[in-house]
Amino acid sequence: MGFNWRPHFDPTEVKRELQIIRDDLHCNAVRISGQDFGRLTLASRAALDVGLEVWFYPIWWDRSPQETLGYFVKGAKAAQEISESAQDKVVFVMGGELTLFMKGILQGRNFRTRLADPGMLTKVKAGEHNKPLNDFLAKAAVAVRSVYQGRLTYASLVWEQVDWTPFDFIGVDHYRTIKMGDTYVEMLQPAFSHGKPVVVTEFGQATTHGGIGEEGLLKSTAGLEESIINVGSQFLHYRIPLLGRFVKPRLNGNHVRDEVWQAQELVRTLGILDAAGVEGAFISQFMSQISPYSDDPRHDLDMASSTLVKYYEGGRKGTTYPDMPWEPKESFKAVASYYAAH
Repeated sequence: MGFNWRPHFDPTEVKRELQIIRDDLHCNAVRISGQDFGRLTLASRAALDVGLEVWFYPIWWDRSPQETLGYFVKGAKAAQEISESAQDKVVFVMGGELTLFMKGILQGRNFRTRLADPGMLTKVKAGEHNKPLNDFLAKAAVAVRSVYQGRLTYASLVWEQVDWTPFDFIGVDHYRTIKMGDTYVEMLQPAFSHGKPVVVTEFGQATTHGGIGEEGLLKSTAGLEESIINVGSQFLHYRIPLLGRFVKPRLNGNHVRDEVWQAQELVRTLGILDAAGVEGAFISQFMSQISPYSDDPRHDLDMASSTLVKYYEGGRKGTTYPDMPWEPKESFKAVASYYAAH
C-alpha cells in the first residue's frame, strides 16, 4: 500500500517472536507474508527451526498479471529452497484476493480505485471477475508447479468462485462482522464442496468495540485497519521521513478501546470455525509497527488494529516480555488459552 509495514526488521526480534508464537501462543503454523524475499526467507527459516509449519505468502499488489506471475515464480523458487529440508512443513500461498489486489480483473489502476468503483459490486454480483481470475490462477499454477514441488493454495475472497483443481488446500480470507450473524458460516459452505481441506487464511477483529462490523466496510479483509485510521497522516509519517516526523498519525473521530471485546470475538470465531470443520485458521495478525499503541486515544492506532499484541514506539519495552517492544493484549491471552485447550 505504498509504505513499509515493518520499518524496523530485527532478525533477533523476529526469531524471538516466533518462539513466543509457538511456545506461549500455542500455534502450530504461521503465515508469513511480505514483498521482500530476504525477509520472508529469514523469518520462514526461523519459524521452521522452532517447529512451526510455514505458509509462505509473498505479496506484490497492483501489478499486471504478467508481473504478478513472474513474482509468484520467484516466490515459488524461494519456497522450494526453504522446503527442501522440511517439505511437509511448507505451504506456498500463491497470492490472495487477486480480484481486488491485481490489475486487470476489475477496472482501476490500484486497489483503492478498484474498491471505490461504483460499478464494482454490480460486476462482482454478476460474476464477471471469475473467468479472468481462474484463467490467471490456472496459468500461474502451472508456472509455479514447474519450480515448486510442495503444497499449494490461494487465499481467496469468499465471493471468488475459484477452480480449486490445481490446489491442495481451499484457502478463504473470511472476516466475521456483527451484521453477518449466522450467515458467516453459510458464506463459507461452498468451500467444503470441493473435497479438499478448507483453511481460513485470514480473519481478525479490531481492538475497538464493534470492531470491523461497526465501520460499514465494503470489504472487511486486508486493510480493515484503515476503517478508522487517518490514512493520510499514517502515510506521511511512515513514508516520507523528513516531512513525516512533523506528522503524528491519528484516528478519524472518537473511538473506545476494547481489548476484552476483541478477545471475546476472536475466540467466538475460532469456535465457530472449529465447529464448521475447517482444517485450520490464521488470525491476522500478531503485531503491527505502523499501528502503534498510544495512551492518547486520538493517536492510539492500535485500536484499529487486529493484532494480538500492542506495539510501543520510542524504545519502550513490554512488561510480560521485557526484551520485546510490545505487550500482549487480552486477545493474546484468550487465543493462547483456546489453542492450549484445542
